[in-house]
Amino acid sequence: MTVYDELVARGLIAQVTDEEEIKELINTGKAVFYIGFDPTADSLHVGHFMALCLMKRLQMAGNKPIALIGGGTGMIGDPSGRSDMRQMMTPETIQHNCSCFKEQMGKFIDFSEGKALMVNNADWLMDLNYIDVLREVGPHFSVNRMLTAECYKQRMEKGLSFLEFNYMIMQSYDFYALFQKYGCNMQFGGDDQWSNMLGGTELIRRKLGKDAYAMTITLLLNSEGKKMGKTQSGAVWLDPKKTSPYDFYQYWRNVADADVLKCIRMLTFLPLEEINKMDAWEGAQLNQAKEILAFELTKMVHGEAEAQKAQDAAKAIFSSGNAADMPSATLAGDDFKDGAIDILGLLVKSGLASSRSEARRAVEQGGVSVNGEKVADIKVSYRPEDFGNGMVLKKGKKSFRKILL
Repeated sequence: MTVYDELVARGLIAQVTDEEEIKELINTGKAVFYIGFDPTADSLHVGHFMALCLMKRLQMAGNKPIALIGGGTGMIGDPSGRSDMRQMMTPETIQHNCSCFKEQMGKFIDFSEGKALMVNNADWLMDLNYIDVLREVGPHFSVNRMLTAECYKQRMEKGLSFLEFNYMIMQSYDFYALFQKYGCNMQFGGDDQWSNMLGGTELIRRKLGKDAYAMTITLLLNSEGKKMGKTQSGAVWLDPKKTSPYDFYQYWRNVADADVLKCIRMLTFLPLEEINKMDAWEGAQLNQAKEILAFELTKMVHGEAEAQKAQDAAKAIFSSGNAADMPSATLAGDDFKDGAIDILGLLVKSGLASSRSEARRAVEQGGVSVNGEKVADIKVSYRPEDFGNGMVLKKGKKSFRKILL
């Protein structure tokens, strides 16, 4: 099976512009490709997983990835999938986020000895002259065609600003600049980015001639992958300070039965032959598949030692209701009022609830337990001696904390 065939078999490819040429470049290790990341936070999240794994997979086959950080486009904001305009970030915030991205990407991509590049589009976009853009780039874009792009449709309902309207042109210019500066001949992106990507390919060919070698390719479920990054409690980050290795493991351990094999195919590096055998798995075997998925991805992000700790902790929690390595929270003396702390305060201090009102709802709905016993009274309180060597606090089916003094 060729490298390209494996990408198809893993469900990663949706649309391409020049399939035979793309196959040739990828299979022979001659692709110089880029994927863009907008620095909207100081950490990547699981919605970026598919892109990172794809870059790693292609680099292993001899191709050269370029991680493009959107320090310039981040000043505008991508309107794709948005019903309102993104909040404007300061240049200082964008630069900080870019630095955080680079550190995290190093766990997936080998940047040594020119094997991969990380570049920031602020290096060329911030120096562009507005009149030059209008004259040199503007003539190659049809407003009528741009208005039909999927990335603008949702924003059109509430009003698309001229600022955001320029995003497609800026992203297209990125491919043009990367083609000229680094010989980048291929771009990858989510299916929601298709119009922007085609704009880049067409810009190169129109400005440099039909023989200019530039292609586009999309990832089948990258838009769905972005949704993977959000849960009811917020984003699932790759930064362990934002999402602990245990919580990261638990996120993947609790994916839906219908999604687990799809995620294993797209995101892990297990052989397809091994994964295909799992197609017949049912019932309890799907739980085993979820454990495999959670372990493999936690190992990829946090290392094998942390992945093993998270797996052992998860198993211990469900077998005995306790575990040394589960996420913990520590109480101080001033957390106790009149020598006690109530269950609502305990939930807030542990981080399992963001407010006392949220904690109250969780208790009233029967979703809170302490050391395996359900808590039904919001007035229940605990004294220091009740904690012993640690108290296991549980909210819902998936969230645990070991409370220490």
